[in-house]
Amino acid sequence: MAYVISSECIACGQCLPECPVDAISEGDIYIIDADKCIDCGQCSSVCPVDAPKQN
Repeated sequence: MAYVISSECIACGQCLPECPVDAISEGDIYIIDADKCIDCGQCSSVCPVDAPKQN
């Protein structure tokens, strides 16, 4: 089960370097590639607004 980033995302960039499989891409809100996500939760642990959630 992959993580998804909700509309609460403020595009701060803290999650990008935390993803061990480079599944996160930049945008107005960041996006997680479900095919790459390994469900590790690293992105969620550093997000200041709790935008990444398990899908």
